[in-house]
Amino acid sequence: MGWIDALRGETVALDTAPLIYFIEEHPVHAGKLQPFFEAAEHGEFQVVTSYLTLLEVLVHPLRMGRDDLVREYRNIFLRSASLRPVSVDDAIAAEGARLRALYNVRTPDAIHLATALQAGAKWFLTNDLRLPALTGLSILTLDHLPAA
Repeated sequence: MGWIDALRGETVALDTAPLIYFIEEHPVHAGKLQPFFEAAEHGEFQVVTSYLTLLEVLVHPLRMGRDDLVREYRNIFLRSASLRPVSVDDAIAAEGARLRALYNVRTPDAIHLATALQAGAKWFLTNDLRLPALTGLSILTLDHLPAA
């Protein structure tokens, strides 16, 4: 399964875009993400994400009046055994501020990266090419990953 094999037994932090691409069946990326989410469902690795992700995924469906998508996102986010949401606490806020100061990343990105670091993630799945390389955290960018 290629890149997914490297994730086995690890903690993987999830950015917002991959979740949106999977749920809303993005024509390019949904196929790459299907085996990722299946492996997570089978407990092959743990997936963590910030509660900020919930805020971000709900914006577009709310604007579009898509209550069905709102329910689907909330159900997956709050009830999935394979996804552990992480609250923004003082340690994540402090680490996020440090990352903003050092790398000039946007606040949401700083929170996502700080969440990954605080949760002990080895990998961060995203499609954001602007993220900095951080010691101990490998960035997996969907556009650069082969199909699983």
